[in-house]
Amino acid sequence: MDSRFKDLVDGLGMKFQQLVGMEPVRISSLPKVMPERGIYLFSEGDMHLYVGRTNRLRRRLRDHASSGSGHNMATFAFRVARHETGLVKATYTSRGSRKALELDDAFGPVFIAAKLRLSSMEIRFVEEQDPLRQALLEMYTAVVLQTPFNDFENH
Repeated sequence: MDSRFKDLVDGLGMKFQQLVGMEPVRISSLPKVMPERGIYLFSEGDMHLYVGRTNRLRRRLRDHASSGSGHNMATFAFRVARHETGLVKATYTSRGSRKALELDDAFGPVFIAAKLRLSSMEIRFVEEQDPLRQALLEMYTAVVLQTPFNDFENH
């Protein structure tokens, strides 16, 4: 293995343990002091659902569940709504676009409910400043925890 890549992955296990070992919080009770950049994990009880990465942790977590967030900011909630409505595959047409789904009479309320659901989920996070390590830790966590709402497909 290339030594540069090995240096990037060597600390993943420790960071992962910090993440899953964190006492969970909710969006309404985010601590006053928290890292700016890192990895976050949404869970319901023992079921880990989604892991993401960001350079603006507090803002990103709130965006996921804010009632005013659209499909481009509340991406996890949008995936939950897709799953619940069975509209899981992108169409790449204006008729089935993300914006059209958000405005759809059947999909829109499910999307709103998904954002509300996210606001009550447990959240864990861990600081990671390096963007490459962020990406690797996100993938590592998604694989180990088998988070059902992570998708690394090309679009």
